[in-house]
Amino acid sequence: MSQIVKDVKTRIGQSTSLKVGVGFLLGATIVGGVATAVTPTSPALKACIDNRTAAMYYSADGTCLKTRTLVDLGAGSGMSVKTVAAAATPSVVSVDVTTATGGDTGSGSIIQTSATSSYILTNNHVIDAAFGGAGTIDIEFNNGDTARASIVGRNTTYDLAVLKVQKGNLPVIAFGDSSKLSIGDPVVAIGSPLGLASTVTSGIVSALNRPVTTGNVGAESYIDAIQTDAAINPGNSGGALLDSQGRIVGVNSAIASLSSGSTSGSIGLGFSIPINEAKRVATEIINTGTSTKPVLGVYFDGTYTGVGARISSVSAGQAADLAGIPAGAVIRSIDGIRIADEVTAVVRIRSYAPGAVVSIVADLPSGTSKTFKVTLGSAPSP
Repeated sequence: MSQIVKDVKTRIGQSTSLKVGVGFLLGATIVGGVATAVTPTSPALKACIDNRTAAMYYSADGTCLKTRTLVDLGAGSGMSVKTVAAAATPSVVSVDVTTATGGDTGSGSIIQTSATSSYILTNNHVIDAAFGGAGTIDIEFNNGDTARASIVGRNTTYDLAVLKVQKGNLPVIAFGDSSKLSIGDPVVAIGSPLGLASTVTSGIVSALNRPVTTGNVGAESYIDAIQTDAAINPGNSGGALLDSQGRIVGVNSAIASLSSGSTSGSIGLGFSIPINEAKRVATEIINTGTSTKPVLGVYFDGTYTGVGARISSVSAGQAADLAGIPAGAVIRSIDGIRIADEVTAVVRIRSYAPGAVVSIVADLPSGTSKTFKVTLGSAPSP
């Protein structure tokens, strides 16, 4: 993420007029409300301690190489920040983009490895300047090694990208379940803010299902964000948000700042892409080089100023049409989560996978309210 951050005006929540600048490569806007999730379970995790370097590696199957010692990271009461950091730091990398006119820096997480190569998950806005051969991307690992990376694919809709390095047998980060997060859960952020590699900060989950838009008008990314007060700064983009068991539950992507100048820093309002969304997109990119997005098949009325998202037109044969949702209907909730406006509706729909069945409550043009069961369609995502 660039150290020069653009500020934009925004609105947080549904009952406050507080305006902030959002620190992000292209800016971000936050709207909407909060929804809680179920209480998480905390099974024990296994890790391997290298007998020579004392580095800690996650063990997916509970076994270790002969040169490493298996340890139980515990359960129930959770882990200390120190233990979480030790488990995950080897899997978090720095991303350095160089172009003819400058460059950007950010972070990433190793999500898959083989004997000869590895895949790294990061934000699209971190590597965007290098897309199409416009620049080079170098990865710095926790131990100081570096490697040149190529772009496997990206998804601008979700602000995600997958990189590949020709370097195998790397420590892979453990995946958590972002749907099991609750407000107040402890979290740890790891990344390279301002180029300071392997920086660790801690906090809690401040809110869930926070609608955040990033990017320029007409090219926005929509994030059903996890909000955290763990310090996230420029350069943390693409890094890992971890739960108390050291598992990645989010991809750190944006911050809010009261600064009106050209730089900004953390004020305790950081936003992360839920890992369940990110993992689906990353898996598709690794397998096919492209990815998809869910489709409701409607156009929203951008001039509507009431509460909810008013549908101006419905695409024939698409999900909403097949479910019987008419033009002129105003969406009030999706799977029980209140819809404040158009952005909230778009963010909620894109939080699902294509083919998911969702419950949509809408006010009809006739003045009545109706609940629709909608099977979301699928479309390629740029």
